[in-house]
Amino acid sequence: MSLTIMMNQFIEFSTNHWEMVALFVAILITLVFVERKNGPAGLTASAATTLINNEDAVVVDIRPEKEFKTGYITGSINIPATKMKDNLKRLEKHKDDPIIIVCKSGVTSGPSAKDLQKAGFTKVYKLQGGVAEWQSSNLPLVKK
Repeated sequence: MSLTIMMNQFIEFSTNHWEMVALFVAILITLVFVERKNGPAGLTASAATTLINNEDAVVVDIRPEKEFKTGYITGSINIPATKMKDNLKRLEKHKDDPIIIVCKSGVTSGPSAKDLQKAGFTKVYKLQGGVAEWQSSNLPLVKK
């Protein structure tokens, strides 16, 4: 199917179903706004690796200790999410360094990252997909 035919079909669909297209655009804009408002930017495993290698980013793994010991990113500091607010002093010396928050699947890192930002940490990121994505990208984990 040629590009011209596909574009014509897209334009015809958009004209005939403008309400659905408008709703889709509104939802997309809302998602982008909410994601930006919800704090720190997400990093891919590749971008995180670059930040770790080039800017000595600090990796903070917020999984429970038992889960952390099953495999973690080299050099990670384990501070479980439930204990983050009580352990901010452990990270104080890294206040101006890039910090990458890591959880199991990338879903629960947001609140911990926001806590760090509220405490004055300037370069806070979340690892998209968490340790699961790190592993699926064939990046190494340290296992005790």
